[in-house]
Amino acid sequence: MTRSRTLMSETTENSSPERKLRVENPTSRDIADIAGVSQATVSRALRDSPLVRKETRERIQAIARELNYFVNRNAAGLRTHQSNTIALLMFDDASEGEDTSQNLFLLSMLDAITRAAARYGYDVLVSLQQLHDDWHIEYQASHRADGLILLGYGDYVEYREKLEALSRANTRFMIWGPVVKDQPGHSFGCDNDNGGYQATGHLISLGRKNIALIGSTSRRSPELAARYTGYVRALEDAGLEENPKLVLTAQNSEQQGYAAAIDLLESGEPFDAIFAVTDLIAIGAMRALQDNGISVPEDVSIVGFDDMPLAAHVSPALTTVQQNARFGAEGLVRGIVGMIEGKPVSSTLMAPKLVVRQSCGAIRND
Repeated sequence: MTRSRTLMSETTENSSPERKLRVENPTSRDIADIAGVSQATVSRALRDSPLVRKETRERIQAIARELNYFVNRNAAGLRTHQSNTIALLMFDDASEGEDTSQNLFLLSMLDAITRAAARYGYDVLVSLQQLHDDWHIEYQASHRADGLILLGYGDYVEYREKLEALSRANTRFMIWGPVVKDQPGHSFGCDNDNGGYQATGHLISLGRKNIALIGSTSRRSPELAARYTGYVRALEDAGLEENPKLVLTAQNSEQQGYAAAIDLLESGEPFDAIFAVTDLIAIGAMRALQDNGISVPEDVSIVGFDDMPLAAHVSPALTTVQQNARFGAEGLVRGIVGMIEGKPVSSTLMAPKLVVRQSCGAIRND
């Protein structure tokens, strides 16, 4: 079969000639020849990848429109053995009937990840996984996705075993979470130690000295443990000693935050501030104090961590440490696309930002 490409000229009155491209059954090779670039550049430009300069993308896309060219993803996948799909695996270790609100921050990243993937020309396959499932075997044995993004992990010790299985299977994956020594794969996450330091330091700057911490300090939750480490470091730098009686364990839910704050009140140990390692814990603790006649922030200042959308809408609005979901999503997608395209990728920690709202105030000198 012969294929033809012709360059037609049309003239209109009082105008210069306009060139019209006509190609039978156009391919990316035709676009590459006309644009004077490689087929790989055409492929990236048609996916609107930021790896191609804006001017070049627009020129290639204009040629494709003029040729009435469209990407047949199924055919392209057969040729390249790629699906142009990223699997986003969100993990939930809660049993049926239990509170599952611990996923709210991860859900806030979902929209940002799908938007970032679209800019790179990838679809996103979203799956909610139970941590006891053999999800790693399912995805390493199938070709439904070119790479994986992992959100959430529950018990890090068990999670790490699955990461090692993925690594042995040469699976491409990016993790939202901690950067841990010798951890398989690559991570993009928040500098949680610095975030804990900022939160505690802010409370100290307000004159608060008896600062409680509510949350997990276990190394089985390394992100939360790092926030606790930052808390301790800020106390030490201010010349304050950690009071073990003011450190209460709570899992990531409003109910657990509420219960921990009640335990704190019943202990009789004096406190004038709370650093909760997540926003949900902070919101639960704040409600417990209010239900017991404790004013926030006049009597007790509270800081959370995450800056999920709800934090700005509780009363009083919650001061918190922000993990930028949009920036984090972009980093995860950029990393996994880089791995798919054979580019070097490294683990990254992004800087947290303290967002000051009404739940914090200077200590009163009555």
